[in-house]
Amino acid sequence: MSFIFDGFLTTPEAQDAFADRQFVGAMLRFEAALASAQAAQGLIPQSSADSIIRTCKVELFDVPKLVRESGPAGSIAVPLVKSLKDAVGLFNPAAREHTHVGCIAQDVVDTAMVLVTRQALMLIETDLARVVQVLLVLARRYASTPMLARTLMQPASVMSFGLKCVGWLAPLVRSQRRLLTLSQQAMKLQLGGAVGTLAEMGVHGRAVAQHMAQDLGLLTPESSWQSQRDEWVALGCELGLLTGSLGKLARDIALMSQFEVAEVAEPDHLERGRSSTLLHKRNPVGSMVALAAAQRVPQRVAALLQSMAGEHERSLGHWQVELAEWPQLVMATHGSVHAMAQACEGLRVDPDRMYANLAAVQKTMPSDIQTAWFSAHLAQHAADQVERQISALDIPL
Repeated sequence: MSFIFDGFLTTPEAQDAFADRQFVGAMLRFEAALASAQAAQGLIPQSSADSIIRTCKVELFDVPKLVRESGPAGSIAVPLVKSLKDAVGLFNPAAREHTHVGCIAQDVVDTAMVLVTRQALMLIETDLARVVQVLLVLARRYASTPMLARTLMQPASVMSFGLKCVGWLAPLVRSQRRLLTLSQQAMKLQLGGAVGTLAEMGVHGRAVAQHMAQDLGLLTPESSWQSQRDEWVALGCELGLLTGSLGKLARDIALMSQFEVAEVAEPDHLERGRSSTLLHKRNPVGSMVALAAAQRVPQRVAALLQSMAGEHERSLGHWQVELAEWPQLVMATHGSVHAMAQACEGLRVDPDRMYANLAAVQKTMPSDIQTAWFSAHLAQHAADQVERQISALDIPL
């Protein structure tokens, strides 16, 4: 896959998490865990399980060929399972029929998607923690620094830059906590068999699922979630909320960094944000990436929600839409949070310019309005709110 047009809107690490080779490797981890669990329950011979496990190494497979063959097959799992059986059969013919027993393509693909998503979520959580910590520092440092509040794109009254930072910080902290809860709920094994009942494994189905979940470091679901997509889609919706909050942060920084305002500026070290034509420009590229994500992600989330209305026990087309949209959603989210972590950590704040902009507006106002809405005590009032709101957020140090 070429990332020439959207590669700069995400990160190499997020791209790698969803790369073809990584995904096939995750599917093979599923197959190895399945064989191990079934052997432990006496469903297949241990010798067959050993052969399957030894063969579940991604370097033994032609990944581009599997991707090409997935089109006619309707799923990447179909050519993979065929290739796995063929490879197992070369070394242990008897083990071929014990490969991929009692499960279906969706079991393999859903679980693999959980595994690669878990890796990507760790990236998101790490960078989100960076943004939260730097905004917390900025909020306290500039708690009483006066600046001009703006409503409906027009100058309003006095607030503090610290309070502005708290306004950016609070929704990110809430999203951080929801993301932790929702990701814990969604990181589940998928194992249901043909219609979600695990009937093909008889009384051993539950034990096989528990063994596999422990092996893969996932939760054991109470039931198959082949057609129960709520917890998975809820996680996707939270990623949408996070990118929206990051987009708000990016929009404000972009507006405040305009030359005519110049109250803050993104870091401009090396070639960051340099214009190829206008050498005096320093474009806020971090904000650009986050704003692009805020524009793209809602459509991804809408597609996930729409894909929930599938037919019966396994849907036709809906699940496939979800699969196509999910990596793009997660990669855009990480691109956004990573970009804003870099922007915020190097953010240059100019309190003098904030005061100058405030004073310029104040001079145009009648004296009674100056007294009511531009009094110095309003900045201290904002400072009191900063500490109260930070305390309410209860952010661990």
